[in-house]
Amino acid sequence: MPDLGDLDLNRTYEAETIDRRPARWRIVLFVVLVAIVAYLVWRLVAPGDSAREDVRVATDQQVATAQKPPATQAIPGDDIVLPALPETDPIVRQLVGQLSAHPKIAAWLATDQLIRNFAVIVVNIGDGRSPARQLGAIKLTGAFIVAESGTSARIDPRSYRRYDDYADAIGALDAQGTARLYATLKPRLEDAYREVGYPDGNFDRAMEKAIRDLLNTPVPEGDVALVSRSVAWEFADPRLQSLTSAQRQFLRMGPRNMRIVQAKLREFAALAGLNP
Repeated sequence: MPDLGDLDLNRTYEAETIDRRPARWRIVLFVVLVAIVAYLVWRLVAPGDSAREDVRVATDQQVATAQKPPATQAIPGDDIVLPALPETDPIVRQLVGQLSAHPKIAAWLATDQLIRNFAVIVVNIGDGRSPARQLGAIKLTGAFIVAESGTSARIDPRSYRRYDDYADAIGALDAQGTARLYATLKPRLEDAYREVGYPDGNFDRAMEKAIRDLLNTPVPEGDVALVSRSVAWEFADPRLQSLTSAQRQFLRMGPRNMRIVQAKLREFAALAGLNP
């Protein structure tokens, strides 16, 4: 049956005719092909045959090359002496303040235990949990708005605008400066990572996992339909509703803001030597 996507609607299709008459050239061709295939199989699977080893080595090399992530060169951090983890707030405020003076970032810097808080945010996102609790100091203004019409409901685009300032703050960050700051603070980030139950202390892996989950969140196009479930709204699209809590929270930022954040994450990850 022809593929429906390839059908020309202006053309009349007729049943295919099959030549059922035996033809000597077809028989000869078939025998030759069988002989070639049999020979190749024998060469590849015969015990002790050196050709088999050559093929296996080549295949292994190809797989290793295909699976090897692209090499990335991380921007080095500043050579400064970091205080112990409990006393890092002042230097974090100083370094981040030099990177951005955006009011939303300044609001977060006014909180305490910044590195510990950031580490928990990253772990939660990577584990699929919403980081809203750790971001309480920069709560949204305005309400989540649902546009209802008869029995249908969708996210009102005005809801997305609540996140514009946050996305703009992230989009305005200098990616090189952010990567350098990340490398500078990484020893204390790894200390905080160990505290929350990861003794290997490899914070890069946690950061890669969190970035990957956000980059894998599909950016919705057009209206996003909702369904009412008791006292809460859920995404009508099962594909969206099946996303993690962190990804569903990210969806609420709206297409414009999601693209800004995802673009900055890609830029930062490349400069920080991360491979999400």
